[in-house]
Amino acid sequence: MNKTVKIILGLVAVLLLIFVLKYFMDSNSKAIEDFKVEEPFYTTIKTKAVATGKLNPEEEVELKPQISGIIDKIFVEEGDIVKKGDLIATIRVVPNEQSLVQAQSRIATSKLSFDNAKIQYDRDKALFDKGVISKQDFENTELSFNQAKESLGQSQNDYQIIKKGSISGGSSANTSITAQIAGTILEIPVREGDQVIESNNFNDGTTIATIADMSFMIFEGKVDEAEVGKLKEGKDIKVVLGAINAKEFPAKLTFVAPKGVEENGAVQFTIKADVNIDAGTNIRAGYSANAEIDLEGKENIFAIKESLLQFDRITDKPFVEIQTGEGKFKKKDVKLGISDGINVEILDGIEKGDKIKVWNKASKDDDEDNQRRRNN
Repeated sequence: MNKTVKIILGLVAVLLLIFVLKYFMDSNSKAIEDFKVEEPFYTTIKTKAVATGKLNPEEEVELKPQISGIIDKIFVEEGDIVKKGDLIATIRVVPNEQSLVQAQSRIATSKLSFDNAKIQYDRDKALFDKGVISKQDFENTELSFNQAKESLGQSQNDYQIIKKGSISGGSSANTSITAQIAGTILEIPVREGDQVIESNNFNDGTTIATIADMSFMIFEGKVDEAEVGKLKEGKDIKVVLGAINAKEFPAKLTFVAPKGVEENGAVQFTIKADVNIDAGTNIRAGYSANAEIDLEGKENIFAIKESLLQFDRITDKPFVEIQTGEGKFKKKDVKLGISDGINVEILDGIEKGDKIKVWNKASKDDDEDNQRRRNN
């Protein structure tokens, strides 16, 4: 009986051993099938920085009134092209009643002083003609008369300015808003009948219209702090407008901000560039744009796909797995150069002809799932 049990146990052990050996053989054969290999190659790699921003006119002027009042008439529309000095709008002055009464009172007071000075002037002139008073006394009287006359005229002018916004018959009128530069009317934020406030030291005033020269456009955008150190003013860049079928325009970098601003946890630096716009292209202010800036480039360099890289969990150093035999791979550290996000330069660690393991290849099930999603 004991011999029979021993024989049975021996057979069970042999079967288990066969099962384990078959399992490992199947596992090793699957590993050989799952992993593909790729070889290094020679290529050209260029690194770029992309700045997002907008296209704006280089010269943009906001027209503001020099006197408060109500918009009486607007002579242009948004999009109109105007020349310097063209009339944009007129303002109707609505005087403050208290200021108007005070101005009238000053006129009356100045009139009384003028009438009294004239009487004194006429009297002293007659006496001077008869030789009764000296020339100096008459000149003092004449001076007082002229001062009273000037004061009366000034009071009358002040009254006209308060009432109408300008001196009647004067060569200039604050009620007329004219274009300060030649260009295109970008915006008219007011309408006829709107009240406007004058521009002074204490108030920016109401903007009546915005004019810009659309023939000179600049790109304004922001770049990350990791890339700003590689930028230099005067560098040729490329500006792409998505609104015009991703059309590209040549540009020249003119400004790189010396100070960055933190946005969403990252430090951003403002850049500006003069954009060369084609004469036949209709550009509008505020178009979203991207600036593509070449930072560094190398031709005919030894490289691999960046997806083949692996990184040591402890040292964080890059490495690849080189095929040494069927289903066998050996780890080799590599020294990296420049990268464009797809290919990466290899400075040391592997040689031409080495077969590199594609370690992150998607499984067959994943491929089937992706294909199913695309079909749906």
